[in-house]
Amino acid sequence: MTLLSYQVFMAVADQGSFQKAAQTLQLTPSAVSHAVASMEEELGSPLFVRSRRGVSLTNYGKELFPYIKNVLNSDEYLRQAVAQFNGLQKGSVRLGTFNSACVEWMPGLLKDFQREYPNMRVEIYQGTYDDVNRWLRDGIVDLGFLSSLSVGDLKYEPVYEDRIVCVTPRGFRTKNPGYITIEELRTQKFVTQMEGCDADVSSFMKKYGLPVRGNSYIIDDMSSIALVMGGYGLCLVPELVIRSLNFPVDVYPLDVDEKRTIVLASLHAAVQAPAVQKMRDYIVTRLRAQKDTEHPDKVRSTDH
Repeated sequence: MTLLSYQVFMAVADQGSFQKAAQTLQLTPSAVSHAVASMEEELGSPLFVRSRRGVSLTNYGKELFPYIKNVLNSDEYLRQAVAQFNGLQKGSVRLGTFNSACVEWMPGLLKDFQREYPNMRVEIYQGTYDDVNRWLRDGIVDLGFLSSLSVGDLKYEPVYEDRIVCVTPRGFRTKNPGYITIEELRTQKFVTQMEGCDADVSSFMKKYGLPVRGNSYIIDDMSSIALVMGGYGLCLVPELVIRSLNFPVDVYPLDVDEKRTIVLASLHAAVQAPAVQKMRDYIVTRLRAQKDTEHPDKVRSTDH
């Protein structure tokens, strides 16, 4: 099999269509079909299921997907290394991120990074912790923001810590002015997110005997806080989540100091393209140097 065969495989898998894959690769549809047929004959198993709805991977194709992706990534890394040897600062980086890191960090990080490296292309993939973890393992992204509790056996570097705080409807009164206790939380109803979206909060709630799952199965931060605003319950979130949101809610620190550790993860830390290395070093240096001056020591409102 050739590199072109792998490119055809990936294009068909991504596009779900032989016709669209041909357009993407600037090949004829018959050339794409021939390349797939040759791969299937050589491997002795079908790679795609053809139907009226399009083309999808067989189970065998799904098993091969991350390996073929890694081959193509290695080719890209080699091209970037050659460019660097020739004095060219070019290449591409694919970065996976969860919602709050995307909202709070990506605009400034991308703007400054691309000002310094204008010939490097950065692609952003936003999803849940589980999404980012899977994208890293499948070679979809090169680097990914995760929490330390969701990183598994991936390689990673800690880059930031933020506290767990409590979001309440506006005007909510606590027993103690300026903070809320674990004992008070045990009597409250919670808006919670689905598993894979809030590993740190789930771990915190289990640790202190709080009801981990309520009547909500939310997948994004803004929806959770909107439900709190409507009086559906309270929610616990890492502080980065609410830093840039303008909802009419109050934010209370807890009577315990619990934090989420955010890490920058990768599948192979020792073998990375030059552009990926530069992005990794840039993010780690910038976030570690960033001083967090917004940890709440008293109740505050998020709308301005």
